[in-house]
Amino acid sequence: MQQVAYRKVNVPVLLAVDADGQKRPRKIRWTDGNAYAIDKVLNVCRAASTKVGGCGMRYTVRIEGKETYLFEEDGKWFIEEEYIKEV
Repeated sequence: MQQVAYRKVNVPVLLAVDADGQKRPRKIRWTDGNAYAIDKVLNVCRAASTKVGGCGMRYTVRIEGKETYLFEEDGKWFIEEEYIKEV
């Protein structure tokens, strides 16, 4: 039997920082080495990851037309990766 599960995946992020110190993620590098441009930052708020744990700034971003959350926690960045787990 299979079920959907989530894990925290730390990712390197290329940032743009404006004159006021506001961070805007522009690109992430996935674990396989591929880089993905962030098409748009849709929202930024302080929030917890209910799927994998952790708390910090949550960026709702669009990457290749798909919305996902990108979290910044204590200077590190992560994404909640969905995978299929055998149970």
